[in-house]
Amino acid sequence: MSRKYFGTDGIRGRANGLITPELALKVGQAAGLAFQRGDHRHRVVIGKDTRLSGYMIEYAMVAGFTSVGMDVLLVGPMPTPAVAMLTKSMRADLGVMISASHNLFEDNGIKLFGPQGFKLSDVEKQIEQLLDESLDKHLAQSASLGRARRIDGVHDRYIEFAKRTLPRDLSLDGLRVVVDCANGAAYRVVPEALWELGADVVPIGVDPDGFNINKECGSTSPEALSKKVREMRADIGIALDGDADRVILVDERGHIVDGDQLLAVIAQSFKEDGRLSRPGIVATVMSNLGLERFLKGQGLDLVRTPVGDRYVLEQMLNGGYNLGGEQSGHI
Repeated sequence: MSRKYFGTDGIRGRANGLITPELALKVGQAAGLAFQRGDHRHRVVIGKDTRLSGYMIEYAMVAGFTSVGMDVLLVGPMPTPAVAMLTKSMRADLGVMISASHNLFEDNGIKLFGPQGFKLSDVEKQIEQLLDESLDKHLAQSASLGRARRIDGVHDRYIEFAKRTLPRDLSLDGLRVVVDCANGAAYRVVPEALWELGADVVPIGVDPDGFNINKECGSTSPEALSKKVREMRADIGIALDGDADRVILVDERGHIVDGDQLLAVIAQSFKEDGRLSRPGIVATVMSNLGLERFLKGQGLDLVRTPVGDRYVLEQMLNGGYNLGGEQSGHI
């Protein structure tokens, strides 16, 4: 029986504890083998956040992927949603995000995305089985080894993608926005995207040093953001976590707005605009009863799943819902 490596959000643990160069190399080999379909040159996109151990894991995974004949495209520190987008946009067979999300720098992790940019579920068992086997006989021949290269311009590509999700005539002119990037993966792209949309941007948590990711900042410690919003008399505050896949807002008074409140606001807005694909949204068992009652008053259902944004997404895809999220700020 194969060991269980994957949790609700990839493989995660202490760097050089559970997450060693040996494991990272093996994950690269196993995932590369699991996603080889056909005779074309296979490619994988690898992004990471800003923690010190990212270098070690990144290069170990490059060795793993190239040893089974997969080409590697390295994009450096980028938000998790950007890696998902780039995997699909660059027609890669697989995407990897090296991050321990909201954890402190001592931890790290590996998240995998399929060709459509969605997190994996069905392939994880196959990868776990391969991790417990010797893969020597599956290594590529010398002439079939993969190549690795760094890709420039991906920040601009993701900023344009994010801006295209908004109405073309939207402008943030006149809005003062404080954004806390948690000294993590979004430290470059998010302040720039908001500035391009016209906002007066006050960035904090944008000086990563390998150790300070999520430390007394970001969505898990929004007090720093609340204080800065009040100090700068800003209109809104935005706090992200280390890999920028969750968001917490702060209003002009410094009051924190969590994921449940965001879901309520978006659900009401979508309903009024006729944008809900079904009369309801998807959230987890952690969402509070207040959200459920609010939605019921709007004539909307709340479908609950186990904790983990992957389960929310699976239920959305299976049930035809176009809005879901978690109290923690995954939307």
